[in-house]
Parts: sequence; structure tokens; C-alpha cells
Amino acid sequence: MKKSDLLFNTILIPLDYLMLVLAGILIYYLRFTALVGFRPVIYEIPFRAYLLGVLLIGLGWLAIFAIARLYDLGEKKRFTREFSKIFLACSVGAMSMVLVIFFRGELFSSRFIILASWPASIILVSFGRVLVHLFKLLYYKRGKGLEPVLVYGNGVSAKEIIQKIQKDSGLGYKIIGEIHAYDELVKDWTEKAYKISELVLANSDIPREEKLKLAGFCNEHQIVFKYATDMFGALSSNIRVETLAGIPMVEIRRTALDGWGKVTKRLFDIVLAGIGLVILSPVFLIIGLLIKLDSPGPCFVGLERVGQRSKKFKVYKFRSMIKNAHAQKKDLLKYSDREGPLFKMANDPRITRVGKILRKTSIDELPQLVNVLKGEMSLVGPRPHEPEEVARYQKSYKQLLTIKPGITGLAQISGRSKLPFDEEAKLDIHYVENWSMGMDTQILLKTIPAILSAKNAA
Repeated sequence: MKKSDLLFNTILIPLDYLMLVLAGILIYYLRFTALVGFRPVIYEIPFRAYLLGVLLIGLGWLAIFAIARLYDLGEKKRFTREFSKIFLACSVGAMSMVLVIFFRGELFSSRFIILASWPASIILVSFGRVLVHLFKLLYYKRGKGLEPVLVYGNGVSAKEIIQKIQKDSGLGYKIIGEIHAYDELVKDWTEKAYKISELVLANSDIPREEKLKLAGFCNEHQIVFKYATDMFGALSSNIRVETLAGIPMVEIRRTALDGWGKVTKRLFDIVLAGIGLVILSPVFLIIGLLIKLDSPGPCFVGLERVGQRSKKFKVYKFRSMIKNAHAQKKDLLKYSDREGPLFKMANDPRITRVGKILRKTSIDELPQLVNVLKGEMSLVGPRPHEPEEVARYQKSYKQLLTIKPGITGLAQISGRSKLPFDEEAKLDIHYVENWSMGMDTQILLKTIPAILSAKNAA
């Protein structure tokens, strides 16, 4: 961890809090001063009581920011990804305020304040972080706060590391030398080891004894020791180092969805799925009536699917087919329009008239919000498949069962049902390995236009 990174990450906490408080004050001014001529004030909240509430709520929002990993140390922060986290965290904060007011059964005197707190907090918090990023870049470009790095090794890897650091001052490093042998390190740098902050081993193929010597030298002189992974290490983007019986162990994780990320994703699912079911309940009644009028049978169906760790569950959908449709599937398999284990038929005779509309707009999948609340599915994740389809998976596709399946995902926004199965699987595996709340937010936002376009729907 670079000292400058620690400094700037520490600054973010009080800065975010200040921006949240300023957002609250700005909203108060707009409602009770600037907008009075457009909408008269019936009951004005005393500013002192309002400010106290903003100060307390701001602390709660900081906790949400921490869960959303906005203060992770050691993570390189690209602002585009950071903005997605800010958007998500502020959205959860605003929804939490609405839920607290709803469950307490109290009437709040100004809906404007609640609604405006969402965009105002996103804008001001993002503005504050942009200022920090700009100041940090300026700080580095002036040669301040740069961590001195000594590169050990030769060949392509060493040259790439040196060129990257020299070209991009925003990384926060500076090259102070390049060496090719341990004896050279001892001879030239023992007396000035205090000038080295990090030693980077660019060659992974040097003898183990030499690696141990390098590690010992760094340990003796309090230098951070880093090394490039070998070919096996490069195959995984999700590794974690921990100790087992005092022995350092490298764990290759199947997914980036772990720890606080898993907690955040679950809370996000519960909040959005709960709100969605409440808002859409009148729509459910109307759709159920249309289904009953169109064909005999239930409004909802529970279809067997395979979820996380191969656990089977019933996925809920609006019925879009005739009764006993699954029993007829074996006679239609030869007419499938799609390669791979999934069955797709353009003019499936089992689909009802209302069902065609429901499938084209993906409305038939809305009841899966119940699966999300039950913890069987997530809002975003790999597509859930039938047991007989999973039985025909290639070995590499079994990675799709690492996490909970989702109502929407990368495959749905990238081509929906027209994607070849291997392409769909690759997209979903990419999601499993590279999950982030920012990615979830982007997928959810892109799902809306994908559904409205009704393109490539099943």
C-alpha cells in the first residue's frame, strides 16, 4: 500500500460526509427558499432539527459506502467504475430512507426532499471525488508522493513494467533502477536500500533459491516485495493469499463475488425485489386476469431449474404456454433452432397468444422477484437452466453454477435468446469471474432498453 494511496483514501471519508451534508443543506434551501414561489410551503421543517437528521443520516450512508467498497485500500480506482459504485450506494441510501419512513408509518412533510436527496448526493459526492482524483494526478505529475521502485529481471516483462510506470505517472510509482542478478542487488543497493520502497521481480522463471534470497533481502530492509505470476497464476484473475498451519497458501477463487460484496449484493436484491413487487402488484393482477381469459390453467407456473452449487429449485413465471407443455417438449426437440444444450423454437406451438406478448417483452419473468426474495436467485447473474440442459454441460460450463442465477445478465443485454449457447456461457462465466456491484448496476440499467426494444426475445 503506497503512503499516498492511504492518505487519499483517508481523505475520502470526511469529504464524502461533507458532500452528503452539503447535499442535504442544498435541498433544504431549494425547497424552503428557492422553490417557494412554485410550490407553497405548508409545513416548514426547523433547520436545526433537519440538520441534525442530515448529520445522522450521513453517517448511515457512509456505512453503505463502505459496504459498496468505496473505501477499499489498494484497489486502483477508475472513476467510471467508482461512479457506478457511487450511483449504487446513493440509490441504496435513498431507498433505505423511503423504507424507514414507510415502516415507521410516519408522514414526511416534503416528498421533494426525499426524492431530491438521491441525485443531489450522487452529483456532489462524485464532484468531491473528481477533485480528489485531479489533485492526486497533479500531485503525482509534480513528482510528489511517488513510490520508488526497483525492477529485478530482464526480458519482455521487465521492459513492459518499466515502460508502463514511466509512461503513466498516475500509477504513483517511479523507477529508480533495474538489476539482473542478486549479487548486483547486494553490491549496489545494500547501503541505499532505504531509497527502495518496492522491489518488483519481473521474471517468474528464476531459481527458487534466488527468489528466497530476494525475499530475505526485502524483509531485512523493510522493502515491499512483489513478483509477476507464472503462467498458472495468470490464468486466474481472482486469487487470495492466506496462511494454513503457518504456510502461505494461494487460493484461486472461482468468483470475485465474496465477502462484503456478497452481503451488498444480497441487500441490494432484497431492497429492489421488495420494492418491485409492491409497485408491480396491480400489474400482476391484470396479467393474471388476461392469462385466465386466454387459456385454461394457472396464472403462474413453477419450473424446475438448477441454481447455485447444482441445487434445484422452482423458478416462478407467468404461464405463457398451454397446460402440460413440458410433456410435449421431447417431441419438439428435433425442431430446436439453437445449437447446444438449450432448446429454443421460433414458433413453438405450445405458446399461447398472451404468452407470445409476455415472452417478447420478458414480462413473464417478473414473478422471479419472489425467487430473489427467497434467496434462490439474484437480480443479476447467469441464466438458470433446466436439469436436462445442465446434464449436457461441458465441464467448463459448470462454473456457471458457482453463484446464484439471475433474472437478467450479460447474455440478456448482449443478444438475449439469439446468442449461441457457447457465447452465452462465455459471457456469464466472464460475469462470474469479474463480478462487481458496478457491473450489476450497468447490467440493470442496460436491461431496460434491451427489453423495450423486444429484440431477439424468445
